[in-house]
Amino acid sequence: MHPRAAEFEELAAERHGVDVDVLEFDAGTETAAAAADAVGCETGAVASTIVVSLVGGDREGAHVAAITSGANRLDLDAVADFFEADAAEMGDPERVREVVGWSIGGVPPIGHDAALPTVFDPTLAEYDTVYAAAGTPSAVFAIGPDALADLADATVVDLTE
Repeated sequence: MHPRAAEFEELAAERHGVDVDVLEFDAGTETAAAAADAVGCETGAVASTIVVSLVGGDREGAHVAAITSGANRLDLDAVADFFEADAAEMGDPERVREVVGWSIGGVPPIGHDAALPTVFDPTLAEYDTVYAAAGTPSAVFAIGPDALADLADATVVDLTE
């Protein structure tokens, strides 16, 4: 197992009290479509964690996380409105790594270095099991959507296009 995936597996147990089984794929799971193909599920059952930077307002420069269905596209204007910022933009890859401890393409929904306010796409609740990144661009783990929202301390709200 890749060391970062093993680290995620340990963090999930230590910080969140959950045992996850990390699945690794040679082809990679960097996009929702690639993850769905690798796992053999619908693209909508892939839970993508997107770190967003807020611009303006009281939260200037703050980061938030959005866990979205792979079938949906995050609406950055809706994120900005929800968090009462002037705008929202995709997090800078280097800054994301500094803030959450994981690199884009493998950012898991839990186990971050910093606690981020998190929103959760209600579309994911349509599935019994969803698949989320497990620390690398080629690793995922399976979990129930309600359990994932709880573990991520996420607010369920539709912020997708």
